[in-house]
Amino acid sequence: MKVLLIQDVKGLGQAGEIKRVADGYARNYLIPQGLAVPATEGVLKQVEIRRQVEARRRERFEAEAAALAEVLSTVTLNFKVKVGEMGKLYGSITSADIAVGLEMETGKSIDKRRIELAEPIREVGIYRVPIRLSKDLMPQITVVVEGA
Repeated sequence: MKVLLIQDVKGLGQAGEIKRVADGYARNYLIPQGLAVPATEGVLKQVEIRRQVEARRRERFEAEAAALAEVLSTVTLNFKVKVGEMGKLYGSITSADIAVGLEMETGKSIDKRRIELAEPIREVGIYRVPIRLSKDLMPQITVVVEGA
């Protein structure tokens, strides 16, 4: 019997795959547990439509991310902060501070978890900070920290 997997099934396959399994396995386990549905023509058409919609959504997301990456690669954020002796900051500049600065500068909201800051900035200087927009798109912004 052919079934469409609704959820990942260990040892069988990933969600969205069509698999041929024993009739009893499908009727007695996969279908009652909600892990799969019989692969009828209607279900196969729905899956194909869903894949096309997902592909269009992914293309749209990648185009938006590429445009945002173009804008971000030219951004320079300036922070004027209180500085102690030897150029050390009172406090630090975190990814949350950078996210707020980016939103003010570009008008686009960027999640602070996408900012790849290894550790908070605690000294005066110029820093290159990468922003992970997707797994292969990572523009860098310039962060300038000056004493006030």
